[in-house]
Amino acid sequence: MFPLEPNLMIDLKDVRFSYADRPILNGIDLSVRKGEIIAIMGGSGGGKTTLLGLIAGRLKPSSGSVIVDGLNVPKLGKSELYGLRRRIGMLFQFGALFTDLTVFDNVAFPYREQTDLPEAMIRPLVLMKLEAVGLRGAQGLMPSELSGGMARRVALARAVALDPAVMLYDEPFTGLDPISVGIIGRLIKRLNQALGMTSVIVTHDLNETLRLADRVIVLSGGKVHRDMAPDDIRETTDPFIRQFADGLPDGPVPFHYPAKDYLSELLEA
Repeated sequence: MFPLEPNLMIDLKDVRFSYADRPILNGIDLSVRKGEIIAIMGGSGGGKTTLLGLIAGRLKPSSGSVIVDGLNVPKLGKSELYGLRRRIGMLFQFGALFTDLTVFDNVAFPYREQTDLPEAMIRPLVLMKLEAVGLRGAQGLMPSELSGGMARRVALARAVALDPAVMLYDEPFTGLDPISVGIIGRLIKRLNQALGMTSVIVTHDLNETLRLADRVIVLSGGKVHRDMAPDDIRETTDPFIRQFADGLPDGPVPFHYPAKDYLSELLEA
């Protein structure tokens, strides 16, 4: 076990990560308190999903430390890492339901794969999780019969099946209509409180983030650009955050990818 402040669940220190020779994270420092909901925001390709992979132990940093619930994740052996992952839930961007399993069997999957519970105990647990997301009546449906919002709610029920200590969300609102976005946002907050979880949400949905998160972490240049309260985003004059929040095509993040002079390239033989 690695010593952590009593109220911290996640602690990253000077974390660096590269894909081949392309640096993604250039010295991230980030702490998340127990029970907190934090949102990770920033431009595409800025390392947000990579950060989730490092917390879950799917990726290893080039340098720096990643401590989750007192465990130094990059140093864990296979069995220790597997044990930690049982305490981490993950909601993927589009749900990633098993298409050939019913709603019930999708939510039952973690119990059947990671516990020795008999079916007689699994059934009420699955029904409780489906009731929590309002889909107990859909237990016999196949994923192809679900709307996008319903599929995301089933995926959320599956992700929290084992009552994880940490929940990681990768773009949970992508592709959903405004009603579904609001439902998923309220479920995330309610389940976080009811299960005493710590949640990290990668998202581009600014409006829902401001309603949901305790803190917003803005990444830029592979570093934490700002760590701020949601309400402060509305008032900030920071050029990068204003560009991101207002959807401006040009600013600190340029519209054009670096290239040679346009006219010169057009006239090249």
